[in-house]
Amino acid sequence: MFIEIAYNSINERNTFTNGDFITGQVTVEMGKDSQIESLFVKFKAKAEVMWTETHGDHTVVYHSKDKYFTLKQYFIRNKNVKVAHTSPFVVNRGIPSSFKGSDGKIVFSLEAELSRSMRINKKSSTTINFVAKPDPNTLPELMTPVRNSKDKKMHVFTSGSVAMEVNLEKSGFFQGEGIKVVSSIQNNSSREVKPKYCLYRKHSFYAQGNKRYHTKDLVKEVGASIPKKTSETVKQVITIPHDAEPSILNCSIIKAVYRLKVSNDWIRSTTQICVSKNIF
Repeated sequence: MFIEIAYNSINERNTFTNGDFITGQVTVEMGKDSQIESLFVKFKAKAEVMWTETHGDHTVVYHSKDKYFTLKQYFIRNKNVKVAHTSPFVVNRGIPSSFKGSDGKIVFSLEAELSRSMRINKKSSTTINFVAKPDPNTLPELMTPVRNSKDKKMHVFTSGSVAMEVNLEKSGFFQGEGIKVVSSIQNNSSREVKPKYCLYRKHSFYAQGNKRYHTKDLVKEVGASIPKKTSETVKQVITIPHDAEPSILNCSIIKAVYRLKVSNDWIRSTTQICVSKNIF
């Protein structure tokens, strides 16, 4: 007895997005005298998080799950009635992209199940890589320029003050795109300052009223020094890695965000950006 499900890839990246049709095949090998009660294909999507924490002698398990949808199509509903599989699966907007992190995942899966009388059901499953299109309602905000300003007065070993204004032309970017950072730095202190840039990723997981998060630095660069008692406007291009996963902002138990930190020895400015795959 053998059952296998497979889907038809539609591009070289082997990804699907909103509005794409998912089609495929189910292969079944069985004896000629076998009687099938039902045969169906199920397409489902869910988010799930789980981690453990040890408090003294006790280990606490934190777990949460969000089910987005379960779609089912029958080939055979019972041994006497056959149902044609005529409708391919399609994913509408509002569902986050596939994701896999240290304490959680968002999974899209296809599963075929064969039921026979007085026998254990046979199953076959496979996962698909779903990449959500950006929400059109958020596009105006993501294309709006961003400005952050910070200042600090020095004490003890350094006199004067340092002020910094960081400008980005937008906050929404694609993988591999360069973030053009324009920083206006007023160094009225008695020391030179050197701008530093760090693009980092943050994964957050939520379960049972608790939160767990992990951060990872992706790109770190250092700009030229700004002499003391000098004001300069400096430009830097920070390239987003080509393999950066899409931001996840529309899941209640998993968040994946990117932040750009611009700092010097005294102050820092942090801006959240949104990263998407270029699927158009």
